[in-house]
Amino acid sequence: MKAIVITSFGAADVLKIEEREKPLINENEVLIRVKAAGVNRPDVFQRKGSYPPPPDVPQDILGLEVAGVIEEVGANVTQWKIDDKVCALVAGGGYATYVKVNAGHCLPVPEGLSFIEAAGLPETVFTVWSNVFQRGGLKANERLLVHGGSSGIGTTAIQLAKYIGAEVIVTVGSDQKGQYCLELGADRFINYKSQDFEDELKDHPVDVVLDMIGGAYFQMNIEVLKPDGRLVYINAMEGNMVSLNIMQMMRKRLSITGSTLRNREPEFKTALAQDILEKVWPMFKDRQYKSTVFKVFPMAEASKAHELMESSQHLGKIILEM
Repeated sequence: MKAIVITSFGAADVLKIEEREKPLINENEVLIRVKAAGVNRPDVFQRKGSYPPPPDVPQDILGLEVAGVIEEVGANVTQWKIDDKVCALVAGGGYATYVKVNAGHCLPVPEGLSFIEAAGLPETVFTVWSNVFQRGGLKANERLLVHGGSSGIGTTAIQLAKYIGAEVIVTVGSDQKGQYCLELGADRFINYKSQDFEDELKDHPVDVVLDMIGGAYFQMNIEVLKPDGRLVYINAMEGNMVSLNIMQMMRKRLSITGSTLRNREPEFKTALAQDILEKVWPMFKDRQYKSTVFKVFPMAEASKAHELMESSQHLGKIILEM
């Protein structure tokens, strides 16, 4: 098979196409002939050497989400058959023409979506559903603040939150990105380059904050949360270490949580996929999903896809077509 390989840690040009052996599946896995793969910021971190993959996946092939056609099924797999169209969450190895994955981590390609559109779903949907809805407990008529609203995570959070009947406020780096979020269903945007979100939300506190920034945002998030609010972290790009006023947390009865998904046990991901199939996938039948694919690159231009990701000039998802 062909695979996009990290030839050394560094800039985007370290990504090269090489020939590799097709993966061998075990009794609980399926082999997917990959049609498209999503590009995510953790891929950039791994390429630079700061996000090591689990030991049981290819160490030099990126890729956390794919869409394609099942080519082989393991002996214990009953829910899938050869030629089924699926999208899947993988722990690595997605930037290739074939990838193996636990059968429980696959979902059917939603009717009406292309492989390119479906490839941009698993990483963001699994992350958002697990953190905003399962850990953060967002409910209908509550207010959600999403930092980085125009990112893949942000655009997914907007649409899922609106689907269940919540109000959504996003922070963005430009008015153009803000308008894009409004088109996806966000109720309001705050341009962090010209506005202070803490000041803007002083009289409009929120129930849940989804943050990938960390650093100085931590205390500002605490300030804008309602009593019984929930602060959920999925990254901390601007710093991991913060100071917490414990009495303030107690007085407001706040819950502070967060998680990473890649290293979670297979059983957790399987249960998460089933919950998503039951509670999220109906939104596609209801035609409540708007595609967030911003740009598609051929496999040979993976380095250009990474350069676009690092520029933060995209709106939504970046996809590699195999």
